[in-house]
Order: sequence, then C-alpha cells, then structure tokens
Amino acid sequence: MMANLFSTFDPATSMKMSLNWSSTFIGLMILPSMYWLLPNRLSSINQKLCNILYKEFKMLLGMKSSGISLMIISLFMFILYNNMMGLLPYIFTSSSHMVFTLTLALPMWLSLMMFGWMNKSQEMFAHLIPSGTPAPLMPFMVMIETISNLIRPGSLAVRLTANMIAGHLLMSLLGNNMTNSSAMIMPFILLIQFSLMIFETAVSIIQAYVFSVLTTLYSSEVNYEKT
Repeated sequence: MMANLFSTFDPATSMKMSLNWSSTFIGLMILPSMYWLLPNRLSSINQKLCNILYKEFKMLLGMKSSGISLMIISLFMFILYNNMMGLLPYIFTSSSHMVFTLTLALPMWLSLMMFGWMNKSQEMFAHLIPSGTPAPLMPFMVMIETISNLIRPGSLAVRLTANMIAGHLLMSLLGNNMTNSSAMIMPFILLIQFSLMIFETAVSIIQAYVFSVLTTLYSSEVNYEKT
C-alpha cells in the first residue's frame, strides 16, 4: 500500500533516460501560441502578476536592485508552473523532490554568501551578532547565527518538498480508496478530492511565493551597493 502511494513520486522509468523530469520544462512547450502575441489576455495577466511581485520584492529589498528582483520573479514563476503542472493527472511533480528544490535553493544561497563575504566582510560579521546582545552571550550567538545561515538552503528545499508531497499523498490515498468504495460513499470522496484539489492549487501558489519571499529576505541581508 505504502509502496504504491510513494510510487507516484518515483522519477525512474523503464527506459535508460527518465522522461519524467521533462515535465519540468514541458509547460513551456504547451503554452498556446496566442501567449507570444502581444497584447492578449494571458500575457496581460502575466504582466500584472509580475508587476505586483516586482513592487512586493522591491519593498522587501529596500534598495535599488532591479536585477535581483527580476531574478526572483523568474524563480517564482518557474516554481509556480512546476507546482501547477504537478496537479495534472499523469504528470510527474518535479517540485516534490529534493533534487529539484535544493538545486534552486543552494546555488542562490551560495552565490549570496560568496558575494557578501567577498565584498562586505565586516557587515557579514556584524550580522552574526544582533544588536544589543550581552557580551557573555556573543560567542553563543555567533554559533547560533552561523548554524541558522548554513541550514537556510536546506530549510527552503525541505519546506517546498514536504508541502508538495503531503497534499499529493492525501489525493493518492483517497484515489486508491475510491476503487473499493460503495456507491453511497463515492460522492463524498469526490467532494473531498475536489476540495483537496482547490487546496493544493492554493498551496502551489503560496509555496512558490514563500520560497521567493524567503530568498528575497535572505538576499536583503547582503548590501549590493559596494562602497
């Protein structure tokens, strides 16, 4: 039973090269041709969403950094459409694997840390000791802040992976029980499945937003204006 449930997240296939990971980029291939013709409704909705995200990320960064804002918007859109693609039947959910999420989180965090320590070493050392910390607690605060910085990419990756796995497991469990259910219970299971589908759609949007916002908050600790 459990093997069948978790087989939904198995990226392996009978072929030498797994085609399940192609779902990561297949969304770009099936976009309607009208999307590339401007203006149209689909591109207008996308543009409005990008404008809202740009204003939000600029407010969080609090500095002139259009480049990092555009990069994080692209990260949000990439995670969002992968999460939404995973809700379709028989489509592999790449965002439910640590290989996918850690690949996004680790290079971003590592590049920010390298930039900060190479260009703003004193400010990065200052972040290890919060203002107002008593002198006897300073060594412990340095250890705590260092550990918290090191686990940031792991926490980002695990958060996105765990949230995507949880809802898919529930839907898989209910889908397996539908085959053995009576006609009276079937409408209730369908109603629960429909509710879970709406809930998972909201989770897909929220998790993409949370991943992007946390990345923005981590990057805001690094001063991009070199003195």
